[in-house]
Amino acid sequence: MKKSTIIFVLITAFFYSCSTTNQSVLKSEAYKGMYAEKPLTVLLMPPINKTTSVEAKEYFHSTLNVPIANAGFYVIPTFLSMEILKRESAYDAELFLNSPLTKFGEVFGADVALFTIIHQWDKTYGMVYVEVEYIIKSIKTNEILYSRKGQINYNTNVQVSGGGLAGALISVAATAINTAATKYVDVARIANTYTFKDLPKGKYSPVNPKESSEYAGPKEFKVNLNSQYR
Repeated sequence: MKKSTIIFVLITAFFYSCSTTNQSVLKSEAYKGMYAEKPLTVLLMPPINKTTSVEAKEYFHSTLNVPIANAGFYVIPTFLSMEILKRESAYDAELFLNSPLTKFGEVFGADVALFTIIHQWDKTYGMVYVEVEYIIKSIKTNEILYSRKGQINYNTNVQVSGGGLAGALISVAATAINTAATKYVDVARIANTYTFKDLPKGKYSPVNPKESSEYAGPKEFKVNLNSQYR
């Protein structure tokens, strides 16, 4: 084998090894802070909305508690936390993202705070494009224990049975109506469900503790979903 060929093979193997290692990280390593602190109680901070869709913040916030609770954590009831946060002028979570969080621990008795940043929320024909960043921070140490950023392309296409031009026109009209009628809540719920399937399980989850030996999902991901996703 020629020397140049051997070098090429070695270089290829090296980069392949690196890419495989980067994509194959155990949960125990990717989220070691979560496993070390073993938080019990989660405070849902109001989402940070960087889009022009004003309603996205409130609707998105209302869908966060279920996947977190299903993962085995106690979630401070949102109707209670939002009332207190508004009263204490803490409704703008961006003011606290890089600040000490110990005060929230004193007020709510929470172990961690979940910040969400809505980067994109756009509708076009047949699609809803959402980009959201999720950050769980320790209230005790202010360290980031969990973070993921996802681009979710939500498909709203409707296929009507029956061929020909008439069938195609009906499908186009139905898709346009379905896209317009798609609720923020529906898309947010699916985005949260997909993202937090990678969240380490809390104390109240029946899942075997060995889930820490599973591979973690990528920190940044892009996925195509529709209303059938569970």
